Amino acid sequence: MTEQTGPLPVVAIVGRPNVGKSTLVNRILGRRAAVVQDTPGVTRDRIAYEALWNGKRFTAVDTGGWDPKASGLGASITRQAEYAMKTADVIVFVVDSQVGATETDLAAARILRRSDRPVILVANKVDDERSESNAAELWSLGLGEPQPVSALHGRGSGDLLDLVLDALPEAPREQEEEGGPRRVALVGRPNVGKSSLLNRLARDERSVVDSVAGTTVDPVDSIVTLGGEEWRFVDTAGLRRKVNTASGMEYYASLRTEAAIQAAEVAVVLLAADEVVSEQDQRVITQVIEAGRALVIAFNKWDTLDEDRRLQLEREIERDLARVKWASRVNISAKTGRGVDKLAQHLREALASWETRVPTAELNTYVRALVQETPPPARGGRAPKIKYLTQADVRPPRFVVFSTGFLEAGYRRFLERKLRERFGFHGTPIEISVKVREGRGGERPKR
Repeated sequence: MTEQTGPLPVVAIVGRPNVGKSTLVNRILGRRAAVVQDTPGVTRDRIAYEALWNGKRFTAVDTGGWDPKASGLGASITRQAEYAMKTADVIVFVVDSQVGATETDLAAARILRRSDRPVILVANKVDDERSESNAAELWSLGLGEPQPVSALHGRGSGDLLDLVLDALPEAPREQEEEGGPRRVALVGRPNVGKSSLLNRLARDERSVVDSVAGTTVDPVDSIVTLGGEEWRFVDTAGLRRKVNTASGMEYYASLRTEAAIQAAEVAVVLLAADEVVSEQDQRVITQVIEAGRALVIAFNKWDTLDEDRRLQLEREIERDLARVKWASRVNISAKTGRGVDKLAQHLREALASWETRVPTAELNTYVRALVQETPPPARGGRAPKIKYLTQADVRPPRFVVFSTGFLEAGYRRFLERKLRERFGFHGTPIEISVKVREGRGGERPKR
C-alpha cells in the first residue's frame, strides 16, 4: 500500500446531531466506514477519511453534531465541529429536509455565513421528487441553493460531489510515493486511557475524553511528534467482550479497531496498571499477534500504584503475559505525562525487530549447531531431521523449516525461543512454519 505524503484538501461535513452526516460520509466514500446508528450523538470526534471522486482525492471529515447550546460532552463535540470548520477548505452543512430548519440550524447558518470558506448546503433525506419542496424551504438559511440529497439511497450524491470538487482548491493528485510517518495503532479495552494518552502526545484536545467507557467510537488519526520523530497515531474504539454479540454501534467500532491494527505497523496495547490483566486485554493482544504487527505493551496509571500493587502486577504479568515475554513493555501515566517520552524508543526497537532479516548462512550455521545439541523428538518411532531453515519474509519475520517429518508444536516453540535468544526480535511476533520433504516425494506445508 502506498502512502500519500502531499496534503489533501479537506471537506468538513457539519450539522446538528442525527441529520445523516455519517451516512453522507459513507455515501461519499462508497463504503461503510463511519459509524451509523439512529441515535443522536453517535459520532463524538472529528474523523478523517480519504475520498476519491472523478480522479481527485480529498479528505472528508465527519464531525460530532453541532449544537451551540451544548454543555458537558456535547460542548466537547461542538468544539470538535468548530475546529473542523476552521481547518476545512470546503464546508458541507447538512440539514434534515424532513424536519426543516431548526433554531440550531439557524444559529449554525449565522456562523457559517461569516466563514471565509465555501459552504455547500445539503438538504438531506430528499428521497423522491415529492419531498424536493421541503428542500426549497431551506433557502431561508441564507447559504444559497440547497442541494437535495438522499444520503441513504444515493439520490443527488453525484451532483453534490461535483459541486464539492468545483469548490475545492487545487491540490496534488494521487502520487505513488512511499514514506510518511510510521503508523501506530493505539488499542485496548474501553476506558483504559487511550484518548487521554493521545491528547498527551498530540498536546491538544484531539479526542473527546469523558469518564463514560466507550466515548471514542471511531478511529481518529493524529500526527504527533515523539522523540524527535513524527508518528501517525490512530486512537481506536475500545474493544468489547464479544464482537458478534455487541450492539450495532459497538459492532462496527470493533470491526474498525481490527482494521486499524491491520493498517498499522506497530500497535501500542494500553493496559490499566491499577486493574487486573483481563480476558479483554488478552483478546486485544491476540488480535495484534494474529495480525502480525509489532507490539508495545504500555501500562497506564503507573504513578497511582503502591508497592503492593506493583508486586501483584509483576506476578500477573509473569502468569498472564508469559506468551508475550518478547513484547516491549513501558510504564506510563497519560494524565501526568510520566514515561510517555520513552514510548518512542520502544516503538523504534519493535519496528526494527519487525523488519529484521537474518542472512541464510548465519541462520543455518546457528540452527545446525542447535539441532545437533537438541534434536527434534521422535514421532512414530522415527526422529525427523531438519534439512535447513530460511527466512521467507519480514514485517513480521517468517521462517520456513524444511524437515523430513512433522515437528511438534513444542519443538517449534523451542526453535522460536532460541531464535529470539540469538537474534533478538524484541517487540515483534515471529512465525515458524514447517515444510515436510519425505525422501524424493513432494512436499507438504505444515503449520
